[in-house]
Amino acid sequence: MSKFEWQRAIIKVGSALIAPDGSQCSGRYLLPIARFITASREQGKEVIIVSSGSVAAGRSRVKINHQPSIAEKQAMAAIGQTKMMANWSRFFDFPCAQLLLTYSDLHSRTRYVNIKNTLRELLNNQALPIINENDTVAVNELKVGDNDNLGAYTALIAQADTLIICSDVDGLFDADPRLNPNAQLIKQVDNIDESIFALAGGSSSKVGTGGMQTKLQAAQKCSNSGIQTLIVNGQKGEVFDQLMDGEVAGTLFKAVASRDNARGQWLKHTLKNTGKVSIDSGAKAAILNKGASLLPSGILDISGDFKSGDAVQIEYNGHALAKGLTIYSSSDLEQIKGLRSSKIEETLGYSFGEAIVHRDDMVLL
Repeated sequence: MSKFEWQRAIIKVGSALIAPDGSQCSGRYLLPIARFITASREQGKEVIIVSSGSVAAGRSRVKINHQPSIAEKQAMAAIGQTKMMANWSRFFDFPCAQLLLTYSDLHSRTRYVNIKNTLRELLNNQALPIINENDTVAVNELKVGDNDNLGAYTALIAQADTLIICSDVDGLFDADPRLNPNAQLIKQVDNIDESIFALAGGSSSKVGTGGMQTKLQAAQKCSNSGIQTLIVNGQKGEVFDQLMDGEVAGTLFKAVASRDNARGQWLKHTLKNTGKVSIDSGAKAAILNKGASLLPSGILDISGDFKSGDAVQIEYNGHALAKGLTIYSSSDLEQIKGLRSSKIEETLGYSFGEAIVHRDDMVLL
């Protein structure tokens, strides 16, 4: 078994553990997880839960005999949220706090910082934060979409050192264990590359939305930001006894980079690109070797329709080099690309400064 140490962890618990029968909350698998959380807190460690299960918990209360509509699923989530929180709260003698998030909350830098500050104060006051996606209002284009990746985003916001994904599988295998009885558990992954993603099959859960693919996406986000990730079987109580002893009875994905600062994590992982900017070799060298901002003279071409303040991907020869917040819109850049910064005001009639993407608003990929 892999050994590990941690101080602040995000524990993601899937729908298959919260509502095993798919229609209501259950404590069948949660007691060992709750014991682990309580014992860890008594050791001075900090825990945040990302919990699925609100739609499943409320499903039996919305009478349908067909595939539920978005509105019906949102009604299920609204009913199920209180049931899910009550289900967790009964295991603890300290307060539980609920946070419901959408992707737009993570996209906004102001709200991102507010979430971070709220989590800090909850932990300072010995409360247990329990986070879920706000399924009652989110529509597809505003959804994170799965709680594996929501767990990763939470780890980034909270500046945790560990993400523990509790699922209904033992970890990552070298083959599908449902089809191949000789499949071997991979106990440690040092680098998540295409060969690791190739091992991911579809979701085995009838309730949740996350399969192994989303777990690997979450692990990659965290690993590349200096956060270790564990995938363990939450249906096996002994797993959490072993975690208390610093042993990983599952798969450990090692952190492969130093911890990014909070703003760098937000830029790299949370903001969606709205366009691309292709640059020349001189701009590439200045960004990589001198820590320079991107100036208009180094821009060869742009694609996408974006506004000032949007995130854009900076590319060289078709390869992603960096990501950052553009100070100028796509229509502005069409007019000033390739020009010296001194020509910006003369060309546009105004200037927001000489840089297109300032170094402070840029992160290397």
